[in-house]
Amino acid sequence: MATVAAGAARGRRLRYVTERRGFLASFLISPAVLFIGLLVGGPLVLAIYLSFTHATAGSLSGKSAGFSNFTNLIHNTLFRQAVWNTFIFTVISQLVVLLVAGVLAHALVRSFRGRWGFRFLVLLPWAAPVALTTTGFLWFFDPLASIFNWFLIHLGIVSEATKPNWIGTHTDAMASIITVHAWRIIPFATVIFLAGISSIPAEVDDAAAIDGATGLRKFWYVSLPLQLPIAIVAVLFGIVFTATDMAVVYILTNGNAGTDVLTTFAFKTGIESGSTGEGAAVTLFMLPVLAVVAIGMLFFAKRAEVT
Repeated sequence: MATVAAGAARGRRLRYVTERRGFLASFLISPAVLFIGLLVGGPLVLAIYLSFTHATAGSLSGKSAGFSNFTNLIHNTLFRQAVWNTFIFTVISQLVVLLVAGVLAHALVRSFRGRWGFRFLVLLPWAAPVALTTTGFLWFFDPLASIFNWFLIHLGIVSEATKPNWIGTHTDAMASIITVHAWRIIPFATVIFLAGISSIPAEVDDAAAIDGATGLRKFWYVSLPLQLPIAIVAVLFGIVFTATDMAVVYILTNGNAGTDVLTTFAFKTGIESGSTGEGAAVTLFMLPVLAVVAIGMLFFAKRAEVT
């Protein structure tokens, strides 16, 4: 009887432990943590190791290089240009995304005929394969047969002699890259904004109307503070997606016309040129910056929460 009672007591303790919220939460999230650890943590550790070596293509080891890969990059003019391009690419594209997504979300949250069809069209750029859509824009910006230039010429805005080369000069090429990338990210940000707007209780709008807050005053004093945490999350995801994306730049310009960003520069250095160690060092330059930005924005989002 004593053995049976002891077994029953252990069974109750085990059930008590498994029913605790902390244990259940840890148990359910552990597969995702393990998957992310293997998928992200493994390559990250390998990149850190390679960045301190003279590893070349075809080898995952090499002679120790100390900090020479990093010091060489700092004195590399092309690397500094890539850092600046990444900053401009990220900041301007996210400003465009934030503005357009905010306007679209406020328009799409209202009820009107054909709203669901319009929402579907807005989501298409995010759902379509990036290689397919960017190749389409490559034809759109073609230096010899650009349909955009054809419209500009026939509208009298530019002439045949002064038409811009959208992927051949630095300023025009950067503008093209930012436009295409913003076009891709806007649907994602719009969905996040829609979720934030839809989560605002109807009582808030009624109270604002009673207090006389309408139009711009309602947006500034009521809607914006409630949407700010959601907007920060949208911007955070947008920054990460933009700073780590190479598809648009690589397909549109291949980094020509001085348009290399850190991702394309790392690919060219580590893969195309075969300097694996130096390419790994390029990728690690983004890690602390993105970590600081992510922590700072999440902290600000926490402070901006309206209770």
